[in-house]
Amino acid sequence: MALVKSKEELLASVTPFNLLPENEIRNLAGVVEDHVFKKEKIQYHQDYTKLKSVDVIVEGSYHVFFYDAERNKKLIEELEPGRVYGAMSILFNKKRSIRTVVAREGTRVLAIDRRTFVDLTAKYDDFARFFSSEFGSYMMLEDFASAMRGKKNEMENYVASDHFFTKTLKSIQPRPLITCSPDIPIHEAARIMTKQRISCIFVKKKGEESILGFITDITLREDVVAEEVPYNTPVSGIMENPIVSLPEDALIYEAILLMFRAKIRYLLVENSDGGYAGVISRNKLLTDHASSPFVFIQSVKLAVSLDELRRKWNRVPDIVYQQLSRGVRAEIVNQLVTTVSDSIAQKIIESSIEEKGPPPCRFVFMALGSEGRKEQTLKTDQDNAIIYEDQPEDSDEAVRNYFLDLATLISEKLNYVGFNFCTGGYMAKNPKWNHSLSHWKKNYHRWISEPQPESVMNYSTFFDCRHIYGDRTLMVDLRDYLNDQLETPSSMFFYQLANNALQYEPPLTFFLKNFKTFSRGEQEVLDIKKAMTPIVDLVRLYALRYRIFNTNTGERLKELYEMDVFNKDEYYELRQGYYYMMALRLKRQAKNIIRRQGEPNNLLEPKSLTKIEQVTLKEIFKVIEKFQLKIKIEFKGSLR
Repeated sequence: MALVKSKEELLASVTPFNLLPENEIRNLAGVVEDHVFKKEKIQYHQDYTKLKSVDVIVEGSYHVFFYDAERNKKLIEELEPGRVYGAMSILFNKKRSIRTVVAREGTRVLAIDRRTFVDLTAKYDDFARFFSSEFGSYMMLEDFASAMRGKKNEMENYVASDHFFTKTLKSIQPRPLITCSPDIPIHEAARIMTKQRISCIFVKKKGEESILGFITDITLREDVVAEEVPYNTPVSGIMENPIVSLPEDALIYEAILLMFRAKIRYLLVENSDGGYAGVISRNKLLTDHASSPFVFIQSVKLAVSLDELRRKWNRVPDIVYQQLSRGVRAEIVNQLVTTVSDSIAQKIIESSIEEKGPPPCRFVFMALGSEGRKEQTLKTDQDNAIIYEDQPEDSDEAVRNYFLDLATLISEKLNYVGFNFCTGGYMAKNPKWNHSLSHWKKNYHRWISEPQPESVMNYSTFFDCRHIYGDRTLMVDLRDYLNDQLETPSSMFFYQLANNALQYEPPLTFFLKNFKTFSRGEQEVLDIKKAMTPIVDLVRLYALRYRIFNTNTGERLKELYEMDVFNKDEYYELRQGYYYMMALRLKRQAKNIIRRQGEPNNLLEPKSLTKIEQVTLKEIFKVIEKFQLKIKIEFKGSLR
């Protein structure tokens, strides 16, 4: 016959009540209320019920979940005996239940009065820290963090965030795909376009699924009429490429970003059968989402002067703050900032080429650092370089001088618009970073074969390179070379990279109670950029080992997860931690600029953070420490 436990024994067996002194447990057992649910009932409603107690489950279970904007149940859990509900809601959600709770039939709980519980957390640090850590762990889960982030102005969140940034192309009705044969004359294709009232027709052979090319109104105007091409010429002679498509489960914002980056006006939508559901136009997407930030991106592309570009860049902080306040995820806001930045850079490069005259050969202008990783913030400087194709010896100097002059002009214009000169000199106007393709290959070979701290730093910086303007094939050639080089790197190369990834320690004190800070005037602050650096470095380290050439930290993480380098928990911990800090960083910078509090910076004052932000940061820093230990073992063979 099982012994019936007293309330005191029950409380003493549950974490973290077992951390309390015996006399406190005894006193607590005397005041708790014993509740038994004779039938299943909804005990608490998400964000509505104000909790009067913290419930310790003794028998049965609590079925807990929350609803997203479309009333889908998320983060469903069954809290069984020994689990506690209500502590996080009271401490971090203004006493309102974070989730909906259904008490199963026959469930028994010990209910601890809210005030009694709060007094215990104020009195015993270890007891309080348990719930802080538990909340921080939940904040590492994307669904939970999204729910906490999106509590303000729920309807606005749905319209501005959930709808635009979570709806897929499947929710849009694409136009049917109108096609023509590659051998019909131009005038017949134009007649079909007029009859069907379309501005784009796709070219494919009869009986085949693959699309060969497309013709638009602009093609007919610029490449046929302006060039006086005979109208009986086959359309195969004037059709455009490449064909760009996305699956129907791709997000709307992803489609618009892709169309801006690829400079295309039409996008094919792939269906689940491997065919095409239809075509959508960029203008339609922008018209349907007229209040979206992507209309602003279009206005940047239409800017005609440096002053106008400068005014556009000065508007970005308001857009960033607005999007983050509405619950838009930090990685999406990063992409918005990067797309605006890329658009400005492309306009400036084009205008500089008009001033300097056409380039003497193929070249590519590439971004490095945070811009190269598509993780640009509002405190940004220039990180770029130029690669040009190899030249005969007798013309190399003249070609080199052209690209150095071009880079200087571009750099000065970028600085005027608001992208400051790089203090470290990582700019294409620096002769060190403006070279022929063969010279760049020699650079990478030297850095990987002679791994010293400085060369490894250079390799890391230039591994994060991304095409901005010019001939992509030069970068493809360089990356093929890097891929070959990374097949057989020296062990010392990864040893030095690991040292680099371990350079910054998470700013936690020994007992994990507080943050390590430094003085800035009268403030005690921490540098959030440096706190994020270990994640960037460790993900890059694994990307190099497994030869992943995506530059974005989130995209690298996803590939590493798909390759089983990181398990699901590790993937989500790192991803959630990184973008949580990115959101803090972007929002602080935007506030700084909007309130005219000087130049944006990466400094956070811990005491200005909310309870939620503090406990989440502590949990993130613990995750970083765990991964740094993993690096020490895997790449250095020791714990030191």
